[in-house]
Amino acid sequence: METGTAEATADATYDYDLVVIGSGPAGQKGAIAAAKRGERVAIVDRHEMVGGVCLHTGTIPSKTVREAILHLSGFRQRLHYGRDYVVSERISARDLAHRVQAVVTREVEVVRNQLRRNGVTTLAGTARFVDPHTVEVTEADGTPERVRGARILIACGTRAARSPQIPLDGVRIFDADQLPALAELPRELIVVGAGVIGLEYASMFTALDIKVTIIDQRPTLLDFVDRELIEALGYHMRRRGATFRLGETVASVGVDAQGRVEAVLDSGKKVRGQALLYTVGRQSNADLLNLDAAGLTADARGRIAVDECYRTGVPHIAAAGDVIGFPSLASSSAEQGRLASAHLFGAPRRATPAELLPYGIYTVPEMSMVGRTEQELTAARIPYEVGIAKYEELAKGQIVGDDTGMLKLLFDPTSLRLLGVHVIGEGATELIHIGQAVLALGGTIEYFRDTVFNYPTLAEAYKVAAHAGLNRL
Repeated sequence: METGTAEATADATYDYDLVVIGSGPAGQKGAIAAAKRGERVAIVDRHEMVGGVCLHTGTIPSKTVREAILHLSGFRQRLHYGRDYVVSERISARDLAHRVQAVVTREVEVVRNQLRRNGVTTLAGTARFVDPHTVEVTEADGTPERVRGARILIACGTRAARSPQIPLDGVRIFDADQLPALAELPRELIVVGAGVIGLEYASMFTALDIKVTIIDQRPTLLDFVDRELIEALGYHMRRRGATFRLGETVASVGVDAQGRVEAVLDSGKKVRGQALLYTVGRQSNADLLNLDAAGLTADARGRIAVDECYRTGVPHIAAAGDVIGFPSLASSSAEQGRLASAHLFGAPRRATPAELLPYGIYTVPEMSMVGRTEQELTAARIPYEVGIAKYEELAKGQIVGDDTGMLKLLFDPTSLRLLGVHVIGEGATELIHIGQAVLALGGTIEYFRDTVFNYPTLAEAYKVAAHAGLNRL
């Protein structure tokens, strides 16, 4: 492993000590971590994509759309004012796009300022390898520039995967990257793909009383999520008009004589709607980098294999973020970028164990989890007990208008050590961090029983669930 001394500083054959390809969460944090060490760092991305897919078409736009929908639809207040309550009678794509643009513009400035303050050089353009140390950056006008890096971090992100059977036009048939630019909202939507992205958007649209049909070739939804949470999500989405077609494969997609989108399934069924959203996975952008010139290869989805230090098969080249695959979360990608940078310069850092990574799924209602699931514990033959708190038992649940949420604690019945936390409902992605801290420190559910929580809060659910679990013993 290179130690970050001789090669980076010996002579002028390298323009930079580190060249980072991609400015998403992994690239940003990796570049800044190296710059803080005093290294010469450059980061490469297209001018209009500073901040990466996460900022422009992925995480930030989708979560902003979600918040705008929940506000404008009056969804959160319907427990108090009735199911027909709305804040805005007519919600347009323009309403949602306006809010997204305001947030994205602000966040782009934040990213640019962070890179500038830390002395990171930003090179605008697309990158491709010329050799293991040389990257050619082509600007928007076609002008190429070559830069040499002693070390290179690949954090080029992903794009929506496409299929020849799905004729995307960006208007009636579109993928998740095209969705933020829609001119109008459909009244009926077909969603092909029930992964995290598909379910997030499908549930958002059902909150607008848009009829949604979700098609997926898998017989079950999100196998890595607690089954009870998934069943609850499916129940709430069906109540709002969602239809699930699981175990079905789309054979073809077209537009019928009436101008409606028609999806023909292998089973012979036909599903029609005003528009179709195709969300079957992501394709890495690594296939655009001329990896062969760097001595690297990628799999069919463009993912690059790395070791536990995020190093590729070429010692001075690391990779982090979505380009290396699961879990493909903005939060975990940022940490991977920081760790990869540290390892490249011989300053290894300990990675967070996979079981301590929190997952946030921004469906309606949102879900979050950390630690083991019931199905994982059962498969591993690990005894466990369960403590559950329902939002309807909490004063804050009534105050915020969520009487359907739930928090579940899984713990060892003998030692009482916490094994997993699973939450569905308002604030789930915030609440999970309390359980994450206790889990990381090897705590027991007695901590929740003995701790004083502010009242009224949703966090009080931890105390209620702990009492419920202990009562089961």
